[in-house]
Amino acid sequence: MKTIAIAGTFDTKGKELSYVKEIIENLGLNTFTINTGVFPSEIPVDISNEEVAKAAGTTIQELAEKRDRALATEILSKGMSKLVPELYKQDKFDGIISFGGTGGTSLVTPAMRALPIGVPKIMVSTVASGDTSFYIGTSDLIMMPSVVDVAGLNSISTKIFTNAAHAIVGMVKFENNKELDKKPLIAATMFGVTTSAVDFAREYLEARGYEVLIFHATGTGGKSMESLIEDGFIEGVLDLTTTEWCDEVVGGILSAGPTRLEAAAKNNIPQVVSVGAMDMVNFGPLDTVPKKFEGRNLYKHNPSVTLMRTTVEENAAIGSKIAEKLNMAKGSTILMLPLKGVSAIDVEGQPFYGKEEDAKLFDTLREKINRDVVEILEMDNAINDQVFAETAAQKLIDLIEKKKMINN
Repeated sequence: MKTIAIAGTFDTKGKELSYVKEIIENLGLNTFTINTGVFPSEIPVDISNEEVAKAAGTTIQELAEKRDRALATEILSKGMSKLVPELYKQDKFDGIISFGGTGGTSLVTPAMRALPIGVPKIMVSTVASGDTSFYIGTSDLIMMPSVVDVAGLNSISTKIFTNAAHAIVGMVKFENNKELDKKPLIAATMFGVTTSAVDFAREYLEARGYEVLIFHATGTGGKSMESLIEDGFIEGVLDLTTTEWCDEVVGGILSAGPTRLEAAAKNNIPQVVSVGAMDMVNFGPLDTVPKKFEGRNLYKHNPSVTLMRTTVEENAAIGSKIAEKLNMAKGSTILMLPLKGVSAIDVEGQPFYGKEEDAKLFDTLREKINRDVVEILEMDNAINDQVFAETAAQKLIDLIEKKKMINN
């Protein structure tokens, strides 16, 4: 019978967690309880807080004596991050659910993130709105707003708890265990303005036996892709859309952080990289664009997204960063330059068309790329031209096959 882990502060929220436990068991699944509180549980549990503290290299008595809630949260979170994946590997549970405020959420979500993608995980939280990236990271963790505080059973909380319990039961009980045909995984990056390129490349790769995972280059997408590369899931990377570096360098809202473009290079994963959407920096609605950018070339992509054309100077800085990251490669890397435009709105007649800006980007890359480790391929096409996209796909296949031959 499938089992759901219930993690939470059973020392203070035993009544609420017991309510959820009863619902899950009445729906025909087992439960596996973990006390993440500092003090003894109000009900019997399967994993005590002593065991959680021990996994973090301390004792619960030491934490209780210090009476430092922030420290206790930090230490118990470390213990959970170590213990929960081990318990999952021991088949103790099939999915996990937790409830809490800022402390409880911070305590349990790192452990949830440490579980493999696909393991059902729900966090019912008072902070499940706004920017939840701190809690979710690059995992498939679901955060559900608690609406009211996780404190007592009332007409609102019981409805929320019941919905959450039914959700985790549904995910675990009706999990699709059908195995798809195993195919080599390709990671590809896409933005709305490079969709055509990635669609052409995806169809080309799929027709030749590859499975393509597409990541939206919105910051989180780039981070997720880098994480999967680091974890060894990816055999090749078609990184056509590296626009997240524009936001990182200039100060937009969709940065993937300073380590973007490092995972494939460090792990010697074949990669074909291009400069898709390097013509733009992303902001929210028009009135959220910082005052310092007043007078710039702005484009209203939709009511929630405003794009800003990158300048010659910004493209020099962005190109330098791209070169720095690609030069970390140990080979198996090709940089492709679409000389007729880097996005759908950076072609002649479109609002972000900029010959000087693109030329500076290309010249910077030509100057700073180490040709001993990175091959540069220039094509007299726009990035969304079918021939450019399919050439990129074939070049990636060639790199993957070459690596296989060397390894064999």
